[in-house]
Amino acid sequence: MIKEGVLEDPKPRAIFGLHVNPQLETGKLSFRSGKVMASADELYFTIKGKGGHAASPQTTIDPILIASHLVISLQQVISRNRNPFDPSVLSITSINGGTTTNVIPDEVKLMGTFRAMNEEWRSKAHELIERTTKELVHSMGGKVDLHIDKGYPAVYNNESLNEKAKILAEQFMGKENVEETEKRMGAEDFGYYSQLIPGCFYRLGTGNKQKGSVPAYILLILILTRMPLRLGWE
Repeated sequence: MIKEGVLEDPKPRAIFGLHVNPQLETGKLSFRSGKVMASADELYFTIKGKGGHAASPQTTIDPILIASHLVISLQQVISRNRNPFDPSVLSITSINGGTTTNVIPDEVKLMGTFRAMNEEWRSKAHELIERTTKELVHSMGGKVDLHIDKGYPAVYNNESLNEKAKILAEQFMGKENVEETEKRMGAEDFGYYSQLIPGCFYRLGTGNKQKGSVPAYILLILILTRMPLRLGWE
């Protein structure tokens, strides 16, 4: 939509995203200034070794063993390089390789996700993931193909816009029904908008604990252009 010119002619002054939250009780809203949700990148690894009989591992280059070491080593990208006050997650979520009990395969495929709330760290982490992967795999005699599919950016709420929207929400809903949105490492493509124009991504409670009701998620996006702003925001 951005490429098609949704943010041009007329150029929006602000953008709001309303997302339902089943964990928040019906009748409540939640807001948060600054960092709200993380960026999301997909990780794809193909580790290539030399297959052979499982009873003769000395004649092989075992990609399963290499993959096992890599999964552990990649966690150090987070634990020993990231500022601990800056949220980030690296999870390997899929391992595929081999078909039977007595054969070491030629290759193993891994998939995973990397999340961050800081673009500078995100870029540095990509370099560390690539370096760690290549150096470890090569040191164990294997080869590797790594692809990092860069996805959604982090969602950042404009402080002034968010605060004014929160005040209006308190006036309309009652102060007791307006809460603070917790930071989440989940991702949302609203981040593309909030990187370019002031944005406010807030949540509407749809949960009902007494009835055990958990409605499906929906998303409503409102782009403000030349329409009057009750927010009084410039």
